[in-house]
Amino acid sequence: MTAHVIADDAEALAVAAALAGEFRAGASDRDAARRLPRREVEKLSASGLLAVTVPEEHGGADVGASTLAEIFRLLASADGSLAQIPQSHFVYVGVIRRRGTEEQRKFFFAEVLAGRRFGNAQSEAGTRHVQDIRTRLAPRPDGSYVLTGVKHYATGALFADWIPVLARAEDENLHVAYVPRDAPGLTVVDDWDGMGQRTTASGTVRLDAVPVPADRVLPHHLTFRGPQLHGAVAQLLHAAIDAGIAGGALAEAAAFVRTKSRPWFESGAETAAEDPLLIQRFGELAVEVRASEALLREAARTVDAARAHLTDDSAAEASIAVAAAKAHAAHTAVEVAGALFEVAGTRSALDSLNLHRHWRDARTHTLHDPARWKIQHIGRYVLNGTRPPRHGLL
Repeated sequence: MTAHVIADDAEALAVAAALAGEFRAGASDRDAARRLPRREVEKLSASGLLAVTVPEEHGGADVGASTLAEIFRLLASADGSLAQIPQSHFVYVGVIRRRGTEEQRKFFFAEVLAGRRFGNAQSEAGTRHVQDIRTRLAPRPDGSYVLTGVKHYATGALFADWIPVLARAEDENLHVAYVPRDAPGLTVVDDWDGMGQRTTASGTVRLDAVPVPADRVLPHHLTFRGPQLHGAVAQLLHAAIDAGIAGGALAEAAAFVRTKSRPWFESGAETAAEDPLLIQRFGELAVEVRASEALLREAARTVDAARAHLTDDSAAEASIAVAAAKAHAAHTAVEVAGALFEVAGTRSALDSLNLHRHWRDARTHTLHDPARWKIQHIGRYVLNGTRPPRHGLL
């Protein structure tokens, strides 16, 4: 596989905007038929967009968090499913950057620049909580490892060249094993049946004594022993997806009202777009979307600042800023996608129009982690100066 190499932030944003425009056209049909976006994902790889966080010394554009968040917002405004697929890709590129040896970075960054994709196999079902990881990474006499376990919600795995797997070693420390998609004993099952984000293929990954060379394993537990931005960056991308879904829903609602809705007879307006009560409601929704986008930009700037000078204090500021952006964007995405029907009227509920995909995507995506806990951490930080905990969900 070969891929274009993007030079800088400006080119990355231009490529993302162009792809979003192209992906928007087929988003509704893909969702309605649950047609997996294989062609679109291949275009994403070929564009070079998946390599924009590769460090400059390894040939990448090394874009900042502000650019990366805007890339995801643009993609999600077009297709809330498609934007979700590369989220884990960037998270695990970041793990290599932080925890990889020089040889591991050299190898995997070359893979990413060539257009190779990372999926994920991290979450597990039926455990005590989301961080109760039971997949095992067992050593073999020759120094290599064997992976055994079952993963769920493995977004991107079906489209991946490499699947990063979260697993615990004998000492219970958490590691990431990077496993080829076609490794013996690894099976990806397309059994995702969520009501929203239907084309992410977020199904099951089964690991039956999968062999893993020692140089494909990274000590992820070390990430959280000092100030880190792993969780902030991961959550920033989730916030960008929510903000993008909200913006896309508002834009489609406005287009529908301008072209298809009828004014309420009591308004005295000639068109629905001139109805003063609809104008008021659109203004309210636009304020919420703009607020989410502003919080997203501020959070991204805070992450970039922390990356330039990483301390316990700067990492805490970044996590809190991202938590605020994520909590607001999650609420906004669900509210705006639901209000679409309120402002567009009865016809908008027709299943054939598939306008409900925005709400289904928003409602599904915002279940990744509870905003109420983000609000808790924000409150503790503001009131008592308590820094947020170091984990991958904040």
